[in-house]
Amino acid sequence: MSLPPLVEPAAELTIDEVRRYSRHLIIPDVGMDGQKRLKNAKVLVIGAGGLGSPALLYLAAAGVGTIGIVEFDEVDESNLQRQVIHGQSDIGRSKAQSARESVAEINPLVDVVLHEERLDNDNVMRIFEGYDLIVDGTDNFATRYLVNDAAYFLKIPYVWGSIYRFDGQASVFAPTLSDVAGEDLPCYRCLYPEPPPPGMVPSCAEGGVLGVLCASIGSIQVNEAIKLLTGIGDPIAGKLVIYDALEMDYRKLKVRKDPNCALCGDHPTVTGLIDYETFCGAVSEEASEAAAGSTISVTQLSHLLKEREDGQKDFVLIDVREPNEYDINKIPGSVLIPKGEFLNGHALGQLPGVDSGKQVVLYCKTGVRSAEALAVVKGAGYADAVHVGGGVSAWVDQIDPSQPAY
Repeated sequence: MSLPPLVEPAAELTIDEVRRYSRHLIIPDVGMDGQKRLKNAKVLVIGAGGLGSPALLYLAAAGVGTIGIVEFDEVDESNLQRQVIHGQSDIGRSKAQSARESVAEINPLVDVVLHEERLDNDNVMRIFEGYDLIVDGTDNFATRYLVNDAAYFLKIPYVWGSIYRFDGQASVFAPTLSDVAGEDLPCYRCLYPEPPPPGMVPSCAEGGVLGVLCASIGSIQVNEAIKLLTGIGDPIAGKLVIYDALEMDYRKLKVRKDPNCALCGDHPTVTGLIDYETFCGAVSEEASEAAAGSTISVTQLSHLLKEREDGQKDFVLIDVREPNEYDINKIPGSVLIPKGEFLNGHALGQLPGVDSGKQVVLYCKTGVRSAEALAVVKGAGYADAVHVGGGVSAWVDQIDPSQPAY
């Protein structure tokens, strides 16, 4: 399946541009016409993180004339393992501004537009409008559904990518191009009609990601962007590319348009932007209910630990993260029982008896996983169980900065 180019060609290339893009110009499929289309293109990249870093660098190097960057975060030291658009001297700086400087260093002929704000229902339509194509480098489900829906309403195709540990996925979602494609093309909701249950799919911050995987998937996204903008090749619209870095295995699966899709189906029920945080849910309803009134701060935990040392208080402090996370940092006096052990019920046999009078205190990295475990513990009868809001991240930040953060 081929698609017509998304962009009309610019009037001309300057002598400097001809020199810079000469290796493109001598490819028959790209040539002068294709490079002029790239020059005239306006591409919005959402996020200057793991996927956004290689995407921005290669879009700039390819000669995309206008590149928008949506990014509100600052550079953290833990970003540098994979977010190659930033450097050591950028720590603490705006990611958007750091990315703009790197793009300018790669190609000063590119016009960079910064959108230094968190993408949400109030600004997404305004930000997206006027761009020819979107490259989605987001890392959470709520924003992915927001991007999908807004792009559909504005009839803008977008290139999607996802990474986790050693696995990556990529696709092109362009249901509004179905007529010119000669076949029905799906949207993201056709592939994933519902988000996974809260807590079931860890984020990269919780589960990790191989740094170089970002380059693999990000380069696929740029490859697809170039094909769409210039009208060359066979875009992966209607297909899902799955990459396993450990096995060095690429697979390509067919993704069909769902006639019952809530957005692009025959009888859509999503006809405008919705509450995406509620739709996806950071934690389950059970976890939210369990945590209500049963969340303590790291300062309160510090006082409890001091009371335990003095013999005034007796409780068990449980870390529900994974063993490799426990090796990085921990709250002193804790024992490790991963969240999965609570979900399958095995952890309950390791807890003090319900009538022992010994309180159960849970923590994880930020408080999401411990809230899920807390729901299980309270359901087993431990009415006074609590979890630590902010988790070990807050402990390192507020109580013990001598420990490393991650």
